[in-house]
Amino acid sequence: VQLQASGGGLAQPGGPLRLSCLASGHTFSTYSGAWFRQAPGKEREFVAGIREYTSRTYYADSVKGRFTFSRDKAKNSVYLQMNILEPEDSALYYCAARSGWSVQYYSPNSWHYWGQGTLVTVSS
Repeated sequence: VQLQASGGGLAQPGGPLRLSCLASGHTFSTYSGAWFRQAPGKEREFVAGIREYTSRTYYADSVKGRFTFSRDKAKNSVYLQMNILEPEDSALYYCAARSGWSVQYYSPNSWHYWGQGTLVTVSS
């Protein structure tokens, strides 16, 4: 499955931004998906995940209540709606996919397919 992330850009602190990830080659709803982010000098960290078929979602504590992960089967895409953005949310955001689900979903090593990153900068 090929993944293409988009939607990054400059956002104001406290403002919203929505990231999109389009899948091609396979039906995305039959795969689990995730968003990770990586800030300069830091390791790639889990942000949010969504399970295949059930679409149950999982979030990092740092984004819980602010970010929402959703899926649009018709568009074969997943989205990350980011609200109440903070400067600490600035990073390169990556979408990922895998068949099935892993209990170590928070580890980048558990994901098989990756899109290119999309840069999010939160600054006034």
